[in-house]
Amino acid sequence: MNTLIIISVLPLVLLYLGLYKAQKALLPVTVIGLLAALGFAVAEWNSSAVPIYSGMMLFDNFSIAFSAITIISTILIIFLSRGYFEKISNHIAEYYAIILFSLAGIIVMVSFYNLTMLFIGIEIMSVSLYILAGIKKSDFASNEAALKYFLMGAFSTGFLLFGVALIYGATGSFSLETIRDWVLDHPHAKDITPMFYTGVLLIIVGLCFKVGAAPFHFWTPDVYEGSPTLITAFMSTVVKTAGFAAFLRLFSACFAPLSDFWVPVLLVITIVTLFIGNITALYQHSFKRMLAFSSISHAGYLLFAIVALGANSGSSVLTYATAYSIASIIAFGALILVQQQQGSDSFESFNGLAKKNPFLALVLTIAMLSLAGIPLTAGFIGKFYMFSSALMQMQVWLVVLAVVNAIISIFYYFRVIVAMYFRDAERTELVVPVYYKLVLGFSAIVTILIGVYPSLISRFF
Repeated sequence: MNTLIIISVLPLVLLYLGLYKAQKALLPVTVIGLLAALGFAVAEWNSSAVPIYSGMMLFDNFSIAFSAITIISTILIIFLSRGYFEKISNHIAEYYAIILFSLAGIIVMVSFYNLTMLFIGIEIMSVSLYILAGIKKSDFASNEAALKYFLMGAFSTGFLLFGVALIYGATGSFSLETIRDWVLDHPHAKDITPMFYTGVLLIIVGLCFKVGAAPFHFWTPDVYEGSPTLITAFMSTVVKTAGFAAFLRLFSACFAPLSDFWVPVLLVITIVTLFIGNITALYQHSFKRMLAFSSISHAGYLLFAIVALGANSGSSVLTYATAYSIASIIAFGALILVQQQQGSDSFESFNGLAKKNPFLALVLTIAMLSLAGIPLTAGFIGKFYMFSSALMQMQVWLVVLAVVNAIISIFYYFRVIVAMYFRDAERTELVVPVYYKLVLGFSAIVTILIGVYPSLISRFF
C-alpha cells in the first residue's frame, strides 16, 4: 500500500513548501508525487492480493485499476490548476494539500475490505470536498455550495452508518468476507433477518447520495454550479468514479446472492436518474449547470453495472468511468478558459469559438460527442458495455429506456457544438496556455483511442 502512504504524506510536504513560500515548487512536486504513487500502484498488478492491515483493506487488481484512473484524472486536473488558485488566494499550498487528502480517502474507498474502512474513506474524501467547495470565501455561491454539500453529506452519512450498523447487528462483523459467508450460509430469503434487508436498503440510499443518483441528487446541481469550476471537475470525475467503485465492490462481494431483493430497488433508481438528469439538462442555459445534470444521467448509466451484476461489471464501470472522466475534464477545462474570457458560462459564451480557437473547439466537440455516446469515441464504448451487460441479464426494457435517454442527451450536448461552429459572435482569440493544450489534447486523443481500440482498457479485467 505504498500508493496510499505516498498520497497521505505528499500533502504534508506541500504544506511545508507553502510555509517556506516555495510556491513554484508546488505543482511539480504534486505531479511527481502522484506519478510515484501511480508507479507503485501499477507495480503491484497481478501480485498476490491478500487483505492487509488486519484484513481492513485489499489492494487487488480492481483497486489498482480504479486507483490508477483516479490518480491520472487528478494529475490532469492539477495541470489545469496552474494559475487558477493564485487568483483566489496567496496561500495555494492548502488547496493542493486538501485535494490530495481527498484523493487519499478515495484510494481507501476503492480498496476497502471492511465496512469501517469504507466509512473512513468516504469521510476523508467528503470533509476535504466540503472545504474545497467553499474555497472562494468572498463568493456567496461558493459558500452556499459548501453549506449545502456539508448538510446533505452529513445527512447521507447518517443513512450509510445506520445501514452499516444494521448489517453488523445481523452478521456480527464489518468484514466483507464474513458478511459474504453469512449471506451464503443463509441461502433462503426466510433465513435473512429484516434487520439485514433494512441495512442493505439504507446503504443503497447512502451510496446513491454520494454518487448523485436520483431521487437523492438534489444537492448536485447547486453544489456543482457554486463550487469553483476546477473543484467541480474533480467532484464530477474522480469522486464519482470512486463512489461507483466502492458501490460495485460492496455489492459484488457481499450482496450478489440477494440480488432478487435489491435489484428492483436499484432498477427504479436507475430509470428515475436517467430521466431526471437528461430531461432537466435540456432546459439549462448555463453550460456548467448542464454538465451538473448531465453527471446525474451518467450516474444512471453507471448503475447499469450494479443492476446487471456480473463478471464483466468491473470492466464496464472502469471503461465508462474513464470515458466520462476524460471527456468531462476537457469540458470543464474549456469552460474555465471561456469563463475567464467572457465572464459567463452560458451557451452563448461559446458562440463563434471555432473561428478564433479551432483547437479548443475541436477538443470540446470530441468531448461532447463522447458524452453523447457517438461511435468512435470512448463514451460509445462505455455505453455499449453497459447496455450489453444489461441485455445479458434480460433487462431489455431498461436498455430501451436508456437508448431513449441517450437520444435526448444528444440535443443538449450538440447545443455547444452548434454554438461554436454555426453561430457568429464578436470575440477575440482566446489564449490557451501550454498546460491546457497538453491536458486537453491528451484527453481528446485518449477518447478517440479508446473509441477505436476499446481493448486498451477493457482487457484489465
